[in-house]
Amino acid sequence: MAGATVEPDPIDGSDPSLFNNDLAPTPEAGKTWKWTNIAALWVGMVVCVPTYMLAAGMVSEGMSWWQAVLTVALGNIIVLLPMMLVGHAGTKHGIPFPVLLRSSFGTVGANVPALLRGLVACGWFGIQTWVGGSAIYTLINAVSGDSIAGEELAVLGIDGGQFACFVGFWALHVVFIKFGTESIRWLETLAAPFLILMGLALLAWAYTEAGGFGEMLSTPSQFDHGQPKEGQFWDVFFPSLTAMVGFWATLSLNIPDFTRYCKTQKDQIVGQAVGLPPTMALFAFIGVAVTSATVVIYGEAIWDPVQLLGKMGGTAVVFALVALVVATLTTNLAANVVAPANGFSNIAPEKISFKMGGYITAGLGLAMFPWKLLESTEGYIFTWLIGYSALLGPIAGILISDYFLLRRTELDVEDLFRKRGQFSFGGAGWNWRALVALVVGVAPNVLGFLKAAGAVEEVSPIWSDIYTYAWFVGFFISGGLYFALSRLAPPPHLDPAEPTDF
Repeated sequence: MAGATVEPDPIDGSDPSLFNNDLAPTPEAGKTWKWTNIAALWVGMVVCVPTYMLAAGMVSEGMSWWQAVLTVALGNIIVLLPMMLVGHAGTKHGIPFPVLLRSSFGTVGANVPALLRGLVACGWFGIQTWVGGSAIYTLINAVSGDSIAGEELAVLGIDGGQFACFVGFWALHVVFIKFGTESIRWLETLAAPFLILMGLALLAWAYTEAGGFGEMLSTPSQFDHGQPKEGQFWDVFFPSLTAMVGFWATLSLNIPDFTRYCKTQKDQIVGQAVGLPPTMALFAFIGVAVTSATVVIYGEAIWDPVQLLGKMGGTAVVFALVALVVATLTTNLAANVVAPANGFSNIAPEKISFKMGGYITAGLGLAMFPWKLLESTEGYIFTWLIGYSALLGPIAGILISDYFLLRRTELDVEDLFRKRGQFSFGGAGWNWRALVALVVGVAPNVLGFLKAAGAVEEVSPIWSDIYTYAWFVGFFISGGLYFALSRLAPPPHLDPAEPTDF
């Protein structure tokens, strides 16, 4: 863990059910991360197969390459703001995401949003581990003449080679979980320049082999005059933009898990601004440009980088294998292990450490048979990005409303670890204002989600339209309602007459 050699300061009156060394505020001596570490963290998370393929759906819907890349960049600029705001609490107070939740949801109620965020991450952990294992399997077979391909195993539904690659890649995650967050920082920092270099190398290969990037980059938008989808641009743009926000809606919540180790606010702000939007836009462009070149080189558009690298053959496959393993590993560890590990630890800090929480995450990812999950959900991944944002946007709105508007960034940090402190909200540990705001913020998006997921056939168009802006709807409804409820029926520690301007 970052600063693991620096013991946290003791807190008088802290309750064992709320406190352990992993959840404790990071002492000043443990704040060793600079902006370069945060930027490297983001590069490591961004460079993965889903990012490479991100623009594919928008191009297939009729966008030109530049419209798709611009939509990716804009979505990430938008989600950057709540990330910086929520990240502020981690840097100023040294607390992780589940502990910050206690200030708005209560010492017990915080488990609800923490687990909602954590369970989403557990699902993605399993899926990303399967994707990484599948890449290893595909590329090994590509250079060895299908030497590890075989018959499907009973119950599992995959062959022995697939299962071995999956478990091997899963075990690599467990090694880094064992050594904690500091080992993740080390890996991200080391991997960032390598991953950028590999992406640029792939871009250079495509340009050279195709004699340019090919026809896709010269194809106009289908929304232009005379095209089949003329005038329908906004119908594609807004859902795509919401999906881009949803892509990192998870990290916009638990970013304090990382910014708690930053030296200054400048480090977390600059690191995120440098590491997220530019890298997302760059790798979305690489995906479009390389795919455009494959039309010239192979006579077909190949969006899947694993399939493309299998076709390339030769020594390139070895470098590609290493790059894919590192890219998937860095994304999965930072995006899908840290949040649930801290979330599980928050349930019972005296029994579950960060490391144990990470093991629970890895165990769930293994037990869920992610390849079976993908059989029925792969087609809905990007639909679910909006679905997740409908759930996580309200939590972000509540957090920001509480931390900036009501508390003006000031927290009694020690009380966050006391069972009978102000954040017990009367002793039960639940803040009904936050829970009501969460439910009300999610509610308008439920019917739209069910329609998008195919669970219901017909709903009023208004619900589908609202769902198009799911993250934004939930964010503003929940944030605004929470603020209003906290003013109209303030908990004992908030003075209703106190001004809310900064």
